[in-house]
Amino acid sequence: MKAEYKLQIERSKSNRKKVKVKLDSLKTKASEAVDNHIHQLHDRAFENIDCLQCANCCKTTSPIFEQADIDRISKSIKLPVGKFITSYLQMDEDGDFVLQSAPCAFLNTDNTCKIYDVRPKACAEYPHTNRKKMKEILDITFENAMVCPAVSFITDRIKLD
Repeated sequence: MKAEYKLQIERSKSNRKKVKVKLDSLKTKASEAVDNHIHQLHDRAFENIDCLQCANCCKTTSPIFEQADIDRISKSIKLPVGKFITSYLQMDEDGDFVLQSAPCAFLNTDNTCKIYDVRPKACAEYPHTNRKKMKEILDITFENAMVCPAVSFITDRIKLD
């Protein structure tokens, strides 16, 4: 991971309380205004941050695998669904399928993904900062700021009225 990305994440970790307060304060704002503000910051973040120079999400966390993801990936890698589940997944405390271990078994050494074209929906949408109704996932955004330099960049730059 690039040193500047590590520093960005460390800044969020050392300012956890400040980041949480900032995100929580967005819950009182108009949903459309929150979306517009975060989406603009998302675009700025990804002008400068290259996921292939980081892959911290793939190295440290697991997406939730929905049944459609499991079916699509197991078909793509020519593995029966049951074998795919027992080989790669486990059920978490919420009853969701997640990876058995980190880093992701499908992460290549150059930070590319072996199953990129069929990756889980959660991976394709990560870090979720360009989706609608951001107010509904501000707690996830907080957690992602501790993992993803782009989300950390975004939370650093949120301006409150």
